[in-house]
Amino acid sequence: MRSVVVLPTYNEAENIERFLRSVRTAAPDTDVLVVDDGSPDGTGELATQVGSELGQISLLSRPGQRGLGSAYRDGFAHVLDGDGGYDVVITMDADLSHDPERIPEFVRLIADGADLVIGSRYVTGGGTTDWPIRRQLLSKWGNAYTRGILGVPARDCTGGYRAYRATSLRAIDPTSTSAEGYAFMTELVRRLARIDATIVESPIIFRDRTLGKSKMSGRIIVESMILVTRWGLSDRLRRLRSH
Repeated sequence: MRSVVVLPTYNEAENIERFLRSVRTAAPDTDVLVVDDGSPDGTGELATQVGSELGQISLLSRPGQRGLGSAYRDGFAHVLDGDGGYDVVITMDADLSHDPERIPEFVRLIADGADLVIGSRYVTGGGTTDWPIRRQLLSKWGNAYTRGILGVPARDCTGGYRAYRATSLRAIDPTSTSAEGYAFMTELVRRLARIDATIVESPIIFRDRTLGKSKMSGRIIVESMILVTRWGLSDRLRRLRSH
């Protein structure tokens, strides 16, 4: 199965070369599309240099910092509408918090019938390291709330390490989504659940970045909770009207 990693970046110069070399070692047949938002630290230029050496790495450069959801929408449109013929679309963080060694396993799970594979922190065997207790509790509570109000099967709705069956991703039209930040990940889970897609969670250990600056902020968390609540109420109202 042909696979591609869609990788949003902004100011990841300290991590991008190591990340790309790790992916090439772990999954030599997997392509990488770096979606860079005009990083002033030269992330895009570094990705191009490494790509010219390793091959199978391309750059989609966008002007200005336009957000995670927007980057994924453009990246997905690029790989789904292009001539790459991809069967699997993988998403990861560029800060080395996701282990590239898991890519072949995720691709196999798609080949075995999954429409979405989530690298999950909240199933048996999964977890986080280097996070303060407050952040761990906030993330666990947020995911439990999301799962409950949306009625989706996934325990980790916001995790960014995923593999999608390309045909299933096309079926939910990710370019028509509206969320930014990590709410974008939840929006895709919600859409896939509504078409009865097969969602599989594979345990991962999430390791916090050691270099560079996190893009997480209070605004992103608030946006996510507001959107999840709005979606949950909308879904319940729709179900009531259908009865």
